[in-house]
This record gives sequence, structure tokens and C-alpha cells, in this order.
Amino acid sequence: MNRIVLATRNKHKTEEIKTILKDLRLEILTLNDFPDVPVLTEEGSTFRENSLQKAHAVHLYTKIPALADDSGLEVFFLNGRPGVISARYAGDGATDKENNEKLLGQMRGVAPRRRGAQFRAVLTFLGDNGTEVTEGICPGRLAELPRGTNGFGYDPIFIPDGFSRTYAELVAEEKNAISHRARALAAMRQ
Repeated sequence: MNRIVLATRNKHKTEEIKTILKDLRLEILTLNDFPDVPVLTEEGSTFRENSLQKAHAVHLYTKIPALADDSGLEVFFLNGRPGVISARYAGDGATDKENNEKLLGQMRGVAPRRRGAQFRAVLTFLGDNGTEVTEGICPGRLAELPRGTNGFGYDPIFIPDGFSRTYAELVAEEKNAISHRARALAAMRQ
């Protein structure tokens, strides 16, 4: 059985990726299996740069093929913010709730037709035989208030196109069929 290591300690991303890839004959490890791997930095100005940095660092350290994800929410009204700083939009160490509150505060009073947004995920697979990079986008819009208890991050305030419910109101099977990460993983399978 082939092994890969996910370049993350994020339990939500890990769970989502493992669920989407469950039909592949892979042993999927995470950075929790390698506690001595240094904290991964995200110094790039794009999701692609950050994803490549993380995959390279993890593969170099573990000598196992690495799969790295860098993803976030892009709000058109805010010129693509929070973008690459989605996880720390309200500051380093900010909680999901704090990030959501900051974003909703900036969008207060913005008309529904101007609340367009998209989730973007860039995946990098780096192994001994080279590097593959894929991208997935899920278009949608921002809700006025958080709704739902499933998911993580901005899921309670993001309504994907074709739905009236937020990512956090969808069951895992629904989200995993349409999400930005699922689309990037589908492209990566090929």
C-alpha cells in the first residue's frame, strides 16, 4: 500500500481529505504522525506558493510523498480578501468565530447581489517522481449571519451556488461532492 503524508495538523482538513480519498489504496498519514516536523510557514502571496512550500518542507523532512493544501475564502466585494490569510484574518491565533465576525462586520449593509464569494483550494502533491498541482473552486455567496454546526472555518457563512444552505448546514456527503477541496482532489486523482 502506498503512503502519503498530509502537510497539515488541521483535524478538519484531514478528516475531509481522508473521507474524499477513502476508496484509494493509500495509507494517509498527517503531521501528527511526525511530531518533530517544524511548524510550516505560509510566507507566499498565493495559495499555490504556500501549498508548494508546505509540500516541499514535509517531503524533505519525512522522505514520504506529501500532499499539501492551501485554501481560503475570496470575497469579491473585498477584492479577494481574506484570501491567503483566511485562517488568520482577525489576527494570529484568531478563532473561526472571530474570523467570521470580522468578515461579516466588513460586509454589513452590503446588498445580497454584491455578496459573491468563492472558496479556493490549491493542492500540491510532491514525491520522488515530481510535483503535481491542482486547484478547485466552489462559487457562492456570503450569508448575512452564521448558520449551521457542521464544518469549520467560514463554512457557517458561505452558501455555495445552487444551495440555500451554508456549507455548515450541509451534511458531509453533500459538501464533499461540491467543495473546493473535493474539486481539487478530483483533479489530483487523474
